[in-house]
Amino acid sequence: MKKKFIKLASILFPKTITSFAYDKLTNPQVRKLRENELVTLEKAESEDYAFKDFNIKLYKWLGGTNTILLIHGWEGQAGNFSDLIDALLDKGFTVYAFDAPSHGFSSKGETSLFEFTELVAVLIKRFGVKNLISHSFGGVATTYALFKNQDLVMDNYVMLTTPDKFTERIDDVSEIVGITENVKKRLIQRLEKENDIDVTTLNVSDFVKTMNVKKGLIIHDKNDQIIPISRSKNVQVNWVNSDFKEITGTGHFRILRTPEVIDEVVAFFV
Repeated sequence: MKKKFIKLASILFPKTITSFAYDKLTNPQVRKLRENELVTLEKAESEDYAFKDFNIKLYKWLGGTNTILLIHGWEGQAGNFSDLIDALLDKGFTVYAFDAPSHGFSSKGETSLFEFTELVAVLIKRFGVKNLISHSFGGVATTYALFKNQDLVMDNYVMLTTPDKFTERIDDVSEIVGITENVKKRLIQRLEKENDIDVTTLNVSDFVKTMNVKKGLIIHDKNDQIIPISRSKNVQVNWVNSDFKEITGTGHFRILRTPEVIDEVVAFFV
């Protein structure tokens, strides 16, 4: 019923519904953490970091000399990596993570891919890491950051699922919300005007072609209901020096806490 209402409203009030869809793209919903995820965050050294109009929450779990940065997905947060953090600490890694603008315990406000991307580049430099792990949309922000900052050279990078084309993200949101093609065009025009970009150029499969990463791995569940595995596969085809592992039984979110996946990821770095 709600989608039918929005479809009708898209015809009658296209400007209003365009703003509604834009808000869906720029205002992430904060999801509650599990108890063990909160416990993991409490063990970290945390600090507040001023970034643009946001107060960003940074985390550090002290281990050995090998360091790694974790980049969560849209509407995710650092605590989502709790099981993986424990496994990395057991192997002697020092682990860094953060809550992106308007995510987790960082301050709230309208945000975008571009602020997320800029923050990733800033933190890679700040922490001096050479190893990366991203989940979902975090792969878009990370690959775009590396594409835009060719001076950043990474040793190893694991993507736990990844989108590909930003236009596909717009299509997904349009389908979920129920907006018309006319409103979708208006939404794209607004995004392009406010960010001075061409959305058709925002493709992970293009970013990976020139980013400086020595070795990569993408892991994706073939039954992922959030991001089709075909998108990850297209990224991997275009990413030199990367491998692909297809898995089953984890879905989009449980991949972060599945023991077999965690073992695979840790083994990639050691």
